[in-house]
Amino acid sequence: MLVEFLTRLMNLSESDGLDALIESDLSFSQARTLFLLAKTPEPLPINAVADALGLSVAAAGRNVDQLLQLDLVERRESATDRRVKLVSLTPVGERLAAQHIEAKRDSVKAFTDALPPEQRDQLHRALTDILAGGVLRPRTDQENDQ
Repeated sequence: MLVEFLTRLMNLSESDGLDALIESDLSFSQARTLFLLAKTPEPLPINAVADALGLSVAAAGRNVDQLLQLDLVERRESATDRRVKLVSLTPVGERLAAQHIEAKRDSVKAFTDALPPEQRDQLHRALTDILAGGVLRPRTDQENDQ
């Protein structure tokens, strides 16, 4: 029952979140690249993008080229090694990623707002306990690299 609940909630929020991406006409691979860069605080070398997404360096480079044409990413030389190209989001790319996440949050908020107050309070108490337990703690950069 819990898996069914979470699946339905994720499907609801994901479909709402995808609406922000549909207008930009990104491929799935380009969207993955966009979200990887959105959750990475520092610019990434293209080979790190490829590794993180399980793509060849050539495929990751093509994604970056296409995102560059859409003004969603910027590419620059590394200050320490001019052969290395670093990629990060532009303000336009940051806004698109934020719109996607915000649409998902709005969807979940609409769901909780529609609950009867007693169920909403029960859900809040249960989730507060779960989050306090650390099972869903944010992943560290070292864990993301493994």
